[in-house]
Amino acid sequence: MTAIIEARNLSRWYGNVLGISEINLEINPGITALLGPNGAGKSTFMKILTGQLKANIGEARIFGEKVWNNRRIFSRLGFCPEDDAFYEELSGLEFLSGLLSLYGFSQAESRQKASQALDLVELADVADRQVRSYSRGMRQRIKIAQAIAHDPEVLILDEPLSGLDPLSKRRIIKLIKEFKNTGKTIIISSHVLPEVEALTSEIVLIHQGKIIARGDIYFIRDLIDTHPHMIRIKSAQYRQLATTMAGEDYLLKMAFEPEAQAVVFETHDRDRFFNRLNELLLSSPLAIDEITSPDDNLQAVFDYLVGK
Repeated sequence: MTAIIEARNLSRWYGNVLGISEINLEINPGITALLGPNGAGKSTFMKILTGQLKANIGEARIFGEKVWNNRRIFSRLGFCPEDDAFYEELSGLEFLSGLLSLYGFSQAESRQKASQALDLVELADVADRQVRSYSRGMRQRIKIAQAIAHDPEVLILDEPLSGLDPLSKRRIIKLIKEFKNTGKTIIISSHVLPEVEALTSEIVLIHQGKIIARGDIYFIRDLIDTHPHMIRIKSAQYRQLATTMAGEDYLLKMAFEPEAQAVVFETHDRDRFFNRLNELLLSSPLAIDEITSPDDNLQAVFDYLVGK
């Protein structure tokens, strides 16, 4: 069966700056997540899929047709951009209705579909307010509303959960999953792993414009867990703590920060490290002021994976 979305050797530069390089990917119905740090190339890839950018090399196909300059497929796509792009003086209902009219819907159909979309993202009560008055979370939700209002077969959502409060995130996650259950093909991008885990198990890791891995959440978790973790502990007894922890086979190295009364541990097994630390705290008078992970972010993890 031919994939709904196909990327063949896609590469795109911005002058001398690389956007994406040699992306080869097939995507079928369901939810596929593009996971990577900011600047990884996720948005560039999505803009090529939606016809906003042309690849310098390679081609993208949706429904078997080339994307670039192909109006036939655009009405079958829904796109939620990362950045805001509104007519601020319009109400939410006017904004969506206007966009729907560009798809060829009548005035009555446009208002009906706009109202339905606003209701789905729980903005019905502010439909008549100007978009300029919307909070950040409301603005994010109306971007999602304009992506789904015309009931597209493919949804391409760039950081759809950005700026949402926890309750709104749960509701939008539920909504996206409901669309998946109708047979739609959905691509989302994110740099937050727990958000991705809540949506799908099909994940593509992107870093520095390249795909570095693809698999389910268990495979991705295994990859990430191989990343050496840095754990910084502040304690007036930091030297005693370091002496007690020294010699454990899961410790790679330690470094002291005397002025901050801290020690930084590097370990390849965070679970065993914290189990041992808990044992020490329960069995000794050691006192800890603060625990942080200086490299607990996707950028550090991806840099490690690329350098392996």
